[in-house]
Amino acid sequence: MARPKPTAFEKTKTVAENRRARFEYFIDDVYEAGIALTGTEVKSLRFGEGSIAEAYAEVKDSQVWLVNANVPEYNFGNRFNHVPKRPRKLLLHEREIAKLTGAVERKGMTLVPLSIYFNGKGRAKVELALAKGKNNADKRATVKERDWKRDQARIMREHN
Repeated sequence: MARPKPTAFEKTKTVAENRRARFEYFIDDVYEAGIALTGTEVKSLRFGEGSIAEAYAEVKDSQVWLVNANVPEYNFGNRFNHVPKRPRKLLLHEREIAKLTGAVERKGMTLVPLSIYFNGKGRAKVELALAKGKNNADKRATVKERDWKRDQARIMREHN
């Protein structure tokens, strides 16, 4: 018997969210990855600063890296402050890295970060998705479906 999979991760404080990713990509699998941060990066994220709008993840030398994520410098940091857009290592199990590598190389999929958050233990985590890009027709269909659901809710509200 297969082990039951958790449907959602335990998120206590969401710092950054990539809302555009769900519009641009078909989300296939979602993974929770730890992120290797320095002290001032953690402090900056705890203040709610950070952006993953242009970020992506890539596999290099059997390690997963978060590239182009912006964690601004900590305001009260001194000369030991961090570089805002440095590549950050994501912490995953070897089996998960092997799955991601195979999917990216063979199936032409992309690794997209969906959100950065702190879990119940106070650890910074990244919600990483294995995704496939949508074409323009798929994006139009998504907008059409979203508009129809909004109209449907409005019609139901008016009649009740």
